Amino acid sequence: MAMGEIRYLCAATASFGLEALVRDELAAMGIAVASTEDRHVLFEGNAREIARSNLCLRTADRVLLRVADFPAPDFDALYQGVRSVRWREMLGSSPSVTVNARSAKSRLSAVPSLQAVTKKAIVDALLGRAAGSLPGGAARLEETGPRCDVEVALHADRATVSLDTTGPGLHKRGYRRGAGAAPLRETLAAALVILSRWEPPRPFVDPLCGSGTIPIEAALLAANAAPGIGRSFAAESWPLLPGTAWAEERDRAREAARRGLQVRVLGSDRDPRMAALAEQNARAAGMAGIAHFRAAPLSAFRPEGDYGCIVCNPPYGERLGDAGRAEALYREMGELYRRLPTWSFFALSAREDFPRYFGARASRNRKLYNGNIRCWYHQYFGPLPR
Repeated sequence: MAMGEIRYLCAATASFGLEALVRDELAAMGIAVASTEDRHVLFEGNAREIARSNLCLRTADRVLLRVADFPAPDFDALYQGVRSVRWREMLGSSPSVTVNARSAKSRLSAVPSLQAVTKKAIVDALLGRAAGSLPGGAARLEETGPRCDVEVALHADRATVSLDTTGPGLHKRGYRRGAGAAPLRETLAAALVILSRWEPPRPFVDPLCGSGTIPIEAALLAANAAPGIGRSFAAESWPLLPGTAWAEERDRAREAARRGLQVRVLGSDRDPRMAALAEQNARAAGMAGIAHFRAAPLSAFRPEGDYGCIVCNPPYGERLGDAGRAEALYREMGELYRRLPTWSFFALSAREDFPRYFGARASRNRKLYNGNIRCWYHQYFGPLPR
């Protein structure tokens, strides 16, 4: 069977509340989605589709390749199930293996022991060593090959073993040259843009842009630019997924990008240093011709055109003494919203009472997580252009 015809069960992981966006992204790429679980979207893909998902997914965290699923009521069952995987065929003879483990509702719950038994089973399989007694340590493996992060997850005494094909998370696009005190992850920023229903040529503005993450992700979306085109991925060096698949998908992504796009995405921040940093990040992302930034307070914002979108991540006011300033800013945002009858307004905030200060009930509130902070995406849908 040709390399591109072998299909693997994979999982695109996502932050809580973004699973449906990841599912829709995969479907738009022509990748068959099998099911959606809590923070996981399962799909079947060949080598090229695994490369494509890593290169092009905007809202997912990483792409895992599931290699085993078996009952694991005790450590012997865990060892035997992990050892039965064809590790050498997938990773070569001397990969640098790191094991991450988690357990829920299972008799095996000690994470260090789960990691140790899993690592021993992998090393024994790679060395072709006969299964030994579990108390013994793992044989020494010269880990000079490519890095591979193995994830073993136990739930209700059943183990799922996966390989992390991504490496550093997909939010690491490779364009960030610097960030503010509380930067928004690129994957969440992309999700905020997608949920706003914005499409060119409608105006797009983030008047509280910080280091520019939201406008840059909007520009990448408008240009149909693959967010991962400028970085590498862990699985590129594995025998399992040959480099030709990645090269072909990179060429495909470059050909799909829109060039000469006549659209302006705007960002502003009251701190001139942040506005300058946002410009640097936009240049690094190749979006300097689309995303534009200036230093200006919210009060200086003057809209251009109709049916625009404002998408922003205002300060949450969680630190002592900051709540009052945040609430005053929310009121100012509400005043701006009422002056723009054809515009839509979207704000991510850890404050569930944001609408109280904004002065209007949201069309929809969507619960999301900014890192470990529970937030609400307050969505004020204006009319769409005819």
